[in-house]
Amino acid sequence: MSIDPWSILLQMVVSGAGYVLFTFGRRQERLPHVVAGLLLMALPFLAPTATAALIGASLLAVGTWWAVRMGW
Repeated sequence: MSIDPWSILLQMVVSGAGYVLFTFGRRQERLPHVVAGLLLMALPFLAPTATAALIGASLLAVGTWWAVRMGW
């Protein structure tokens, strides 16, 4: 993980989106949203670069959309 200000900002955006998704899923009792929110909040700690975090966040967003579309 680097100390680059843009990297930190991008990782904060990913974590913030995860928090919003987690809160929404918890209030609406939607499991895919809760799981995706938790994973998005943890992703910046697990991803080595901000680019990897953004790619992972994009994949999680598509996966969540797909899970909701399939009726989960």
